[in-house]
Amino acid sequence: MKLDGKIALVTGTSTNIGGGIAEGLAAEGAALVCVDARAENATDCARYIKSIGGRATAVTCDVTDEREVAAAVAAAREHFDGVDILVNNAVIFNRKGVIDMPLDEWRRQLDIILGGAFLFTKHVAKSMIEQGRKGAIINIISTAGHQGEPNNIAYCTGKSGLLNFTRSAAMELVAHGIRVNSLTPTATDPSESLERAARWGRQVRSSEQFKNAFEPFRRGVPMQKLPSPSDYGRAAVFLASDDSSMITGTDLRVDSGAIARYWAWNPSEKQH
Repeated sequence: MKLDGKIALVTGTSTNIGGGIAEGLAAEGAALVCVDARAENATDCARYIKSIGGRATAVTCDVTDEREVAAAVAAAREHFDGVDILVNNAVIFNRKGVIDMPLDEWRRQLDIILGGAFLFTKHVAKSMIEQGRKGAIINIISTAGHQGEPNNIAYCTGKSGLLNFTRSAAMELVAHGIRVNSLTPTATDPSESLERAARWGRQVRSSEQFKNAFEPFRRGVPMQKLPSPSDYGRAAVFLASDDSSMITGTDLRVDSGAIARYWAWNPSEKQH
């Protein structure tokens, strides 16, 4: 149990990446504060973790509202006496390009991705410092934060901004014994997310068409296999645990080799 006795706060606890990370941290002994703007995501995640013997509480929170963020951190201290691990995962998707995206939508998406990470890092770090906790903060990036993707301008910009936010926060908080790193997922195999939704008691529709939509992504990565949310969960455990005690300001990529791939090489073609 690498995280026994630790308290982790995860934002954006849907059945996909956030839920996988929350379950991964809980499996290693952490108590979970499941935070989401959608009450059912926070509640279902916390309920499932408790159903398998873990400790968890749910908090509904708009990550762009500083009062709600402060209240979420206060709830973590009320329920579990503090926070040792923060995972900034909250996000919205809005696939529009620089020509078509309205300014208010641009601002809203960046406010959730960057503003949410800023507010939770600010209030959790203050809480850690007040309590003398030497914690770990993990920001969830995306391969789209490392590369240029058309017609996804705010998402790419927000995720790339989180990379340097991570480095800057790491340098600021290192004197307090707080490590700040990032974790980069990529296109994610949907099978586990659908299975998790069923475990959480949700109605799951036919999934074949949904799964087939990810085939081009699978063929494009060197490992010819897409990661699952539980792969990110294990990486988050590493970054949150003493196994990474000498690592801060670093990005850990769990992307099946996507970013390292030379652009002209097609991994799906047979190699000789």
